[in-house]
Amino acid sequence: MERWIGYAMVSMVFAGATAVVAKLGLNGISSELGLAVRTSVVFLIVIATAAVLVPRAELQSLTAANVGWLALSGVLAAVSWIFYYKAVQLGEVSTVALIDKGSVVIALLLAVVVLGEQLNVAKVAGGILIVAGLVVIARG
Repeated sequence: MERWIGYAMVSMVFAGATAVVAKLGLNGISSELGLAVRTSVVFLIVIATAAVLVPRAELQSLTAANVGWLALSGVLAAVSWIFYYKAVQLGEVSTVALIDKGSVVIALLLAVVVLGEQLNVAKVAGGILIVAGLVVIARG
């Protein structure tokens, strides 16, 4: 198995657990406060990880384009998290998490249009199955 697949699988497990743990943490507080606490912890862990793992010389290779695109990614993630936490607070985690995974289809389409990645039968079939799952959830 290629290393990136292993990383993606670990990410999947932790991301799946995140929603359930967040729902427990939102008990009695607003989703906005919960997200602020969570994001603060994420910030501290990511900064500590970068401080340990990123060679100092790499900072010189950081460009304005890198910062701009990553900043936009951060804005998009923040907006996503704001709505995700509100949905988790008000709805069932099992349903919210399934709907949220529709983001895979958005990422697939944007990867093709923006990045020029190639579609294949497996990706198209997977995307169709995800959309079909969203339709089932919406009608359920």
